[in-house]
Amino acid sequence: MKDFKKYYIIPATPEEVYLALTHPLTIQAWTGDKAEMSAEPGTEFSLWDGSIVGKNLEFEEGRLIVQQWYFGEQPDASIVTIKLHPHKYGTSAELRHTNIPDEDYEDIVEGWDNSYFGSLIEFYED
Repeated sequence: MKDFKKYYIIPATPEEVYLALTHPLTIQAWTGDKAEMSAEPGTEFSLWDGSIVGKNLEFEEGRLIVQQWYFGEQPDASIVTIKLHPHKYGTSAELRHTNIPDEDYEDIVEGWDNSYFGSLIEFYED
């Protein structure tokens, strides 16, 4: 199991980024795929038409999102924590993803950089 931590600068306010990560229609707008999401702890979510699934654990509007991502039958929960901080260029998104299975690590890191935060940054740059 591996952990990944990185900061991303997104050209939008923390409130806009929070909505983009928690509202299904906004998620669909920047991903181009069907999304099921609720900013309610204990609810299940599905992103990229089921490519990413898990459970929502904690929310703090405009500031924090904590989720468990499912990777089959792994013993330790894979936890994603996204903290949003105001930044002079918009928002600094602090990502921490723990307990990533070794065989999925490279794909997950590439996904964070390109598909997830890369797409979100492009969405707000346009």
